[in-house]
Amino acid sequence: MLEDAYLTLARQILETGHFKGDRTHTGTYSLFGYQMRFDLSQGFPLLTTKKVPFGLIKSELLWFIHGDSNIRYLLQHHNHIWDEWAFQRYVASAAYQGPDMTDFGHRHLTDPDFNQQYQAQMKQFTERIVADADFAAKFGDLGNIYGKQWRAWRTSTGATIDQLQQVIAQIKTNPDSRRLIVSAWNPEDVPSMALPPCHTMFQFYVNDGKLSCQLYQRSGDVFLGVPFNIASYALLTALIAHETGLQVGEFIHTLGDAHIYQNHVEQVKRQLSRTPGPAPKLVLNQDKHSIFDFDSTDIQLEGYQPQPAIKAPVAV
Repeated sequence: MLEDAYLTLARQILETGHFKGDRTHTGTYSLFGYQMRFDLSQGFPLLTTKKVPFGLIKSELLWFIHGDSNIRYLLQHHNHIWDEWAFQRYVASAAYQGPDMTDFGHRHLTDPDFNQQYQAQMKQFTERIVADADFAAKFGDLGNIYGKQWRAWRTSTGATIDQLQQVIAQIKTNPDSRRLIVSAWNPEDVPSMALPPCHTMFQFYVNDGKLSCQLYQRSGDVFLGVPFNIASYALLTALIAHETGLQVGEFIHTLGDAHIYQNHVEQVKRQLSRTPGPAPKLVLNQDKHSIFDFDSTDIQLEGYQPQPAIKAPVAV
């Protein structure tokens, strides 16, 4: 089963992970330096031992591909996975006039009354982002995160580099290159980003008519985030293979700090008690040729039959 690589990682962290403090004050069980491999010719690696919302994966990846860094596009596609970080920046600004949200990243997980206030303020914020373009332009942007680095890396001369477009062109014209790399980690921009990139760089490799991708991820929330990352980069690989006339090869996921949050342990154990099912099949619109022309309706899954979702709090 494609999913076994992920389940083995989760099991190994629970059995041998080191307990570490972390930025969110939640605590994690962690391993450093771990690699998973997924043969994409065997199916699409979306987990079946819990339901993973593929629609969110699609809209987030398309957001990256478009070079966007404002959550308005995501909210218009009913995707709330980046809300917390935009809201943090708004609360820290002079424009915010609501209740005190000091240390809200930790308090909203532990204080029910505070959490109710927090959710109400968050709802008002996201609704205003969708309704008010000027407000969205000012408070919906997350800084020069993934999409901006992929599509418009700023140089010392003030020019920009479209890394994603360049790497696709190189795959088409020089597929044996060892420089088929896109980096999201720009040290100059890291301090101004809402969240420094967790998936920092990826590299493509062409062999025998197949396109493979290796991702280096500095930090991976194994229960909530890593399933998204696996599916997102498998989808990116498939889209670029489609544009360049190649078949899919492997997705190789290399992790730096792979961790399970202390308050996710029971959820992970529940997931590990389940038996994985067959991997679904990815279906792309064959009438679209450039990855920059795809929208969510052009990307579909067949045969995805997951077990029920398992909820867990996000550590912010």
